[in-house]
Amino acid sequence: MPAASSSPIPAALAKLGPRHPHDTGRLRAHLQRVPDPRSRRGRWYPLVGLLLFCACAVVSGARTITEITEWGQRATTTVLEHLGIRRHLPGRRRAPSHATLTRLLAALDGDVLDAVIGAYLAERDHTHAGGTGSVPRPAIAVDGKALSGSAHRQQGHRHLLSAVTHAPTVTLAQREVRAKTNETAAFRPLLEPLDLTGTVVTFDALHSVKDQVRWLVQEKKAHYITVIKGNQPTASAQLKALPWEQVPVAHTVSDTGHDRRESRSVKTMAIAANLGGIAFPQARLALRIHRRRQESGKRQTRETVYAVTSLDTHQTSPADLGGYVRGHWGIENSSHHIRDVVFAEDASTVHTGNAPRAMATLRNLAIGRLRLLGADNIAKTTRAILDAPEHAL
Repeated sequence: MPAASSSPIPAALAKLGPRHPHDTGRLRAHLQRVPDPRSRRGRWYPLVGLLLFCACAVVSGARTITEITEWGQRATTTVLEHLGIRRHLPGRRRAPSHATLTRLLAALDGDVLDAVIGAYLAERDHTHAGGTGSVPRPAIAVDGKALSGSAHRQQGHRHLLSAVTHAPTVTLAQREVRAKTNETAAFRPLLEPLDLTGTVVTFDALHSVKDQVRWLVQEKKAHYITVIKGNQPTASAQLKALPWEQVPVAHTVSDTGHDRRESRSVKTMAIAANLGGIAFPQARLALRIHRRRQESGKRQTRETVYAVTSLDTHQTSPADLGGYVRGHWGIENSSHHIRDVVFAEDASTVHTGNAPRAMATLRNLAIGRLRLLGADNIAKTTRAILDAPEHAL
């Protein structure tokens, strides 16, 4: 019996099979909507070819523009040809230089690039709406992330607000939070292009502006769950003051793994009569989630979280509600943590123009596409692609 490979291709990549000439066709079609910021004079590389080149490098694990350039130097002539990289000499193709890529990424329209990548990933995402008795409704988390290494001179670091599906973790939209504003101002522009009918949108109380929540429910036909934190003292006090002792636990669940055991209990309460004046339009239920965590060799920790939702008792179950809240917290580990640990986003010092945002978008594309293929270990999968460049296509 032959020895097992020490570096097997992850199962997600096994689904791809041999490279097909049309593998990049759908992404190519979306990228054609991105305007070319370069002067017409002196263009050697087609814009779509350069963007596909960057996408392939990042899905292979490239963390910086330098590493994207190095990936191109290792890429075969066949791969470069498929990406649309033109010949410099008969039979030879030269990958774009670091300077070429830096200038391009800095000048790209970040809003359009995010929109086309989000549209491509949404097209590949086959999550369908459901409800109690079948599968939970699809859920999208709205959450922000600072690009810590992007600060330069008098400018602070860049900050991005994203709309990310709970499972699998796919970024459908992203907006930059402009200087002297906050995430609340970007909330509506972020979600405006998305079809949210029947979707549950999860967010923290930072975005609980009356008009925006009303718009989400009435115009976008979505439901919401908002987690109430200490930065909303009035709403937090109202929720804590409800007679939770009189309400039985509606759902409990326990998880174990990584030398840790966690249990969660969920209580729900109709709030129409109790909190009719709360600043959450069309709120129907209040949630109280109590978590206990025991890590090996450490003292047990306890935490109680409160939330409100527009979903009513006949539209959901306590188990689903607890899952939505947990799914919102999970975005930190399933998306932001991956961008920092696998792609070293926080360590990146790219700061010129729109380059920090463009790099973040390429990371979203890589993570989203691999998640949709079923990859549960992004680091392992990108290493496998690096060893087999044809898989990047």
